[in-house]
Amino acid sequence: MGCDGGTIPKRHELVKGPRKVEKADKNAELVAKWHYCALSQEKLRRPIVACELGRLYNKDAIIEFLLDKSADKAPIKAASHIKSIKNVTELKLADNPAWSGDKESIKGDKYDDMQSARFICPVVGLEMNGRHRFCFLRNCGCVFSERALKEIKSEVCHKCGVPFQEEDVIILNGNKEDVEVLKKRMEDRRLKSKLEKKSKKSKSAESASQQGTAEASPGPSKAKDGKDCVSSSSGEKRQVTITKSSDNGNSSVPGKVNKASATTTKRSIADSEKSEAYKSIFTSHSSAKRSKEECSNWVTHTAYCF
Repeated sequence: MGCDGGTIPKRHELVKGPRKVEKADKNAELVAKWHYCALSQEKLRRPIVACELGRLYNKDAIIEFLLDKSADKAPIKAASHIKSIKNVTELKLADNPAWSGDKESIKGDKYDDMQSARFICPVVGLEMNGRHRFCFLRNCGCVFSERALKEIKSEVCHKCGVPFQEEDVIILNGNKEDVEVLKKRMEDRRLKSKLEKKSKKSKSAESASQQGTAEASPGPSKAKDGKDCVSSSSGEKRQVTITKSSDNGNSSVPGKVNKASATTTKRSIADSEKSEAYKSIFTSHSSAKRSKEECSNWVTHTAYCF
């Protein structure tokens, strides 16, 4: 009946060794990444979007996440880098004609093959189930297998013809090394966009200030500056600028000041000449009167003597 000496315990039953690390099932992990949304954990359904790190999401889940501004919002690591809808790209996926979907297994009496993929590569025809590496182009959102891009090298999208660069290729559900490279590219891209926005703002501010100064300036006429030197009585030279407008040949206010000064100098010269003439006439009249008086006095004196 047992425990009567006929049973001999083994070593692993008596000695407790280190526990084995439980490993996640690879098939279940692949199904979770390629068939379910990384944010809401629901099945992927169109429209499907992907972030700059290559994770798959339902678009409505991303919109709800961005619209939720409540203070009790729990931080989600899978979407912490998504700040706006511009940080995700809507994917253009090619349907797999061999995929029947969940219609035949509604009653639950049929085996559901989770390894069969809903989407395929439009160039090579590989299924997008995690067994093969897939990527998408950030410019247009078209999805291809990495094998297709390596075998058919081109600088233009195979599906829509949009040109792309190596930085625009983002690996879907890549490993840790791929995620680190994509994260570095994302940070560089965002920093570059911030610098471009700052430069645009500074240029717009400069243009606005230049327009304000142009409106504040008196008229659109181009002024030609001239300089006239007027010497004062003390020997110092004074410069008077004369501006001429392009519309009329008339001089502006400084020119009028120059003309006024010239007319005053002319008047002063004329007045001095007139005063000198009056002085000469007065002296001549006075000398003539003196001579007549002297003659009359001399005549009276001589007559008295005789």
